[in-house]
Amino acid sequence: MREGKVWLGACGIVIRDEEALVVKKAYSGLKGQWSFPAGFVQQSETVDEAAVREVLEETGVQAIVRHVAGIRSGVIKESISDNMVVFWMDYVSGEPRPQEGEIDEARFMPINELLHDPLSSTYLKIILPGYKTREQGMPGHTYEIDPVFQYTSYKIFK
Repeated sequence: MREGKVWLGACGIVIRDEEALVVKKAYSGLKGQWSFPAGFVQQSETVDEAAVREVLEETGVQAIVRHVAGIRSGVIKESISDNMVVFWMDYVSGEPRPQEGEIDEARFMPINELLHDPLSSTYLKIILPGYKTREQGMPGHTYEIDPVFQYTSYKIFK
């Protein structure tokens, strides 16, 4: 939901074997970087339903929510509260294909490769190392983040 100055998004981290489903967006500050499928929550859905929908729309992959991976919360330019609930998800079916006009590439990539790829987003590199312990709790941490989004506050709960 992108309403006024408070935004709510949903993100799905789909794990299949030792690979994660990633996309390269066709726009935004993440253009050209590997990131997870994500988007805004619509008025008629819960945040976990939004994550399932966004994964399917952006990649053609059907997945189910396993567990909350974390909550990413930041303030952009001291005026917009930008919040995203991130879920660990399990692969169900489908082969990745990019959503026309939104996504340039969609694919499963080896997790170890993503962690060292210079085109992987900062958030991906922060949260993905926890995939083997994805059933555990979510302590909060504050991180320095790339300046592209101009967050004045940025926390990740993973």
